Amino acid sequence: SSSGPGISLKQEGISYTSSAELPIFYASVVRGGPGLGNIAPSQGDYFQATRGGGHGDYRVLVMAPNSVSEMGNFPKICYDIADKYRLVTMVLADGLLGQMMEPIEFNFDPVDPAKLPPKEWALGIADGRPRRVVRSYDLRPGYMEKHVWKLMERYKKVEENEVRYETTMTDDAEILIVAYGTCSRISKAALSLARKEDIKIGLLRPITLWPFPMKPLNDLASRIKKILVVEMSAGQMIEDVKLAIEGKAEVFFHGRPAGGIPTGEEVLGVVKEIMGTKV
Repeated sequence: SSSGPGISLKQEGISYTSSAELPIFYASVVRGGPGLGNIAPSQGDYFQATRGGGHGDYRVLVMAPNSVSEMGNFPKICYDIADKYRLVTMVLADGLLGQMMEPIEFNFDPVDPAKLPPKEWALGIADGRPRRVVRSYDLRPGYMEKHVWKLMERYKKVEENEVRYETTMTDDAEILIVAYGTCSRISKAALSLARKEDIKIGLLRPITLWPFPMKPLNDLASRIKKILVVEMSAGQMIEDVKLAIEGKAEVFFHGRPAGGIPTGEEVLGVVKEIMGTKV
């Protein structure tokens, strides 16, 4: 685990590991950037996490907690997914969660080693089987192209089976907020304030940032025609939101980069401006 430049320094190894099909998990607790930046909370590393900060065609499964409890429980989920699909997984948090104190409870069932996926990548005693070579390159003509397409098929299965998200008050919403991590908690506060004023806001919170909840968001955009993306960045997840909705709704943005933290009242004020309500 690390943050900022520390995560950047790990990108070569993450790319190598993805090609070698090794299951690993790491955590990025995001702070202000670019450069050395600061140590304030931020969500400015969304692109690095979801697009892959290293070289080549690969993907990383990314989970975004919004509480200390999830910070403690998501690593187990990430380890299991990494083990199942032989890929790299990560938890993307921010400096606010990294310094927060909250109650936490672990509810994991005991692990039966016999039910775990076979470790076909692991080195050990050959015992008559073909030898296993852990590598991330092959100079045989056409090999790497076939290898990358094999990885893409695996990522497709991840997209089909591992999307996680939650919705709040979307049934009657006239405007939808999309936010993750700390911003999703702030947005929930805005929802509570808005409902007291009979302003109908809903929330979609992506829990997996990749794979992103494309279809659920697209379905909501079919009937909710205004979407506000709230991020502690200059605007990164908003690109996935626009890809997901395919032009079905109008998209607005409210961001606070490099350590800025919005408040529930602030988000509600933006919603009122969008809806043409007196602030």
